Amino acid sequence: MACGILLITHPGVGASILAVAQALLKQLPLKAEAFEVPLDADLDQLLPQASAAMRKVDGGDGVLVLTDLYGASPSNLARRLAQLGTPVRRVSALSLPMLLRVMNYSEQNLEELPATAAAGTRNGAVIDDA
Repeated sequence: MACGILLITHPGVGASILAVAQALLKQLPLKAEAFEVPLDADLDQLLPQASAAMRKVDGGDGVLVLTDLYGASPSNLARRLAQLGTPVRRVSALSLPMLLRVMNYSEQNLEELPATAAAGTRNGAVIDDA
């Protein structure tokens, strides 16, 4: 079994990052979905749909939820999902390097993947003085 990956983001962010990762890797080693939260969203109304997206990617070992902006509506929705019973870990500041790193360490468990995800974003930020 493996962890699932759920991207919960503002409109246009998660789907775009997931599409680029799929194009680069050809086949993603972990089940992944993007769930985008409208700017004027009612989180209570979105919770059942987000829960369904989470169940869709859960391979039995839990779900790593990646959000774009900590404290915003997608992050708050992810917090609510984490209270529904499925093992969930959350990491914010989603980036393409983060997602690619998670996919490249697909053998890691749900306890290890959050640090790997965070390292992907940190190590993907490079100041180029050239």
